[in-house]
Order: sequence, then structure tokens, then C-alpha cells
Amino acid sequence: MNFHPFRQLPSRPLNLQTPHSKFSYYYGSCRNLVGPRRLSKMNAGGLASNGRQFKNPDEMWREEVGDQSKKSEWYNKGVSYWQGVEATVDGVLGGYGHVNDADIKASEAFLNTLLAERFTDAGRGHHLVALDCGSGIGRVTKNLLIRYFNEVDLLEPVSHFLEAARGNLAPENLLVSDSYKAANFYCLPLQDFTPDAKRYDCIWIQWCIGHLADDDFVSFFKRAKGGLKPGGFFVLKENIARAGFVLDEEDKSVTRSDSYFKELFNQCGLHIWKMKDQKGFPDELFAVKMYALTTEIPKIVNPSKTRRQSKNRPGVIK
Repeated sequence: MNFHPFRQLPSRPLNLQTPHSKFSYYYGSCRNLVGPRRLSKMNAGGLASNGRQFKNPDEMWREEVGDQSKKSEWYNKGVSYWQGVEATVDGVLGGYGHVNDADIKASEAFLNTLLAERFTDAGRGHHLVALDCGSGIGRVTKNLLIRYFNEVDLLEPVSHFLEAARGNLAPENLLVSDSYKAANFYCLPLQDFTPDAKRYDCIWIQWCIGHLADDDFVSFFKRAKGGLKPGGFFVLKENIARAGFVLDEEDKSVTRSDSYFKELFNQCGLHIWKMKDQKGFPDELFAVKMYALTTEIPKIVNPSKTRRQSKNRPGVIK
């Protein structure tokens, strides 16, 4: 299931996210320990796509998922929305399939930096395994992950997306050697998934975490931490609201602000190893940010040493 990367908001004056240049919140690549913030996200208001306003996230979540019946309805509506979307790149990208190349290019540069910093040999000589969360039709796996990771597992609750991914990632449709493959296909939502212990070097989560309520967001990451190998990391790539949050009533998802995300990361016991803004998208779209998250506190590394490390190389093409 892919959270719409490019959902626009009502055309009305807002003190929140509006269609704008998505790069106004660029923080650059840095290593930040997530810590207490002066202004809690609990004090930040939000807006729904139908014009409703909320004083804070707690008010919104009480209305949307305040009991088990409401929470089940929330998740069912989210899956139902995507069940009506065609299993194509343009479909999963909300009609913006033409930004696929820019998305993959930025993600690949980010991943190369992480592999060079997290592994002494930038991952060469390791049997690397990744999990693609909200994998949809396997777009990110096919265009990126399977060229760097020997095995990629896909997690996706929308069955026709996952079936399309099986076809897209069949060996005869890949341009990598036999040592790189899509290993497992899990038809499950994030909130119901528990990874095998210490299986993954990277857990990649893109345009899907907005479907999780805050409590399930925290629970998912706490479970998923157990699925990381020593030295493993998360990559979260998501839309960013200018402030507070934006509720999409149609697909039942929430776009959170950078500060909102950071408070949730803190609750998950995660630290920001690096973060960077996506570039090259049309100006009318939401800002998109990439976060590399680790369970350990980042250490200061000599920048000159990092620059001298060679880039990781993708899988050898047949």
C-alpha cells in the first residue's frame, strides 16, 4: 500500500501545509540525536482534507480511531482505497509516475551514503537483506533495493499490488545477477507485521507510514527494531507537512510535520543518523524527506574519511 506521495490540500488560506516548494524545509544531511522538543507536536493543530480543523493530534485520533471499531474502520478504508487503484507506477504514485526517476535517483544517492558509512566496505562482501514496507507493485525494490541487497522481502496489504510485484520481480524481468532476488512476499499491513529476528540490514519504509495511527507507528518500529541485524538501519521516506499534520479523509492517512516525526522517533527509541530532502519534484507537491534511523546514538565521524570511501556498487548486470 502506498500512501499518496502527492495529495494536495484544499485551496484555502492555511497556517499549515499548502502546495508550496517542498524544499523550504531543507535541513541537509546531518546526524541528529532526537531529543525533547520545546514545542510538543501535541500542541500543534491540524487540518483535514474536507476542511475540518483540529486543535492537536490527540483530538483528531480520538475522532478517527478512538475505539477498536473506529480503528478497524480506519485501516479497512485505507486498504479499500488502494484496492481501487491500478497496479501501475502511475497508479501507485497518484498520477505522478513521471517523478519515479527523480525519486529513485535521490533514494539511491542517500542509500549509497548510508552503506558507505554503516559498513567498512560499503556492503561489498556482505550478504545484505532488505525489507520493503508498503512495497506496492515492487517499484522501489525493482528500481533500487534489489540492485544493492541480495534478498529483498516485500510487505504489502493490497493483494493485487503484491501479485503485480511478483511478476515485476520475477527473475526473467530483472537485470541483476542470480545472487540478487525478491525472497518473500508478505500480504500484511504494517500494524500486523513482526519481522524475523535480526534478518534485515535495511528496513525501507516509503509513502505508507501515514496510514498508521501514532500508537501503531510506535509499536511497529519497536517490533521492527528486533528485525535489524547489528549495524542495520531504517530508511523512512515520507511527505512532510509544513506544521502540525494534515488528515486525508479519502485514503485515511496523515501527513506529519518534521517535528511531529521527530517526537515519534523519540518515543520509538530511534535516532536520526542522517536526513535529506528530496529534490526535483514539481513545486505544487508536498515536501518529501528521507530519514535514516538507527537504534544507537550516532557517533561523530571524520568527514574527510567518509569522503575517501568508495561508493557501493549495485549488483552486476547479467
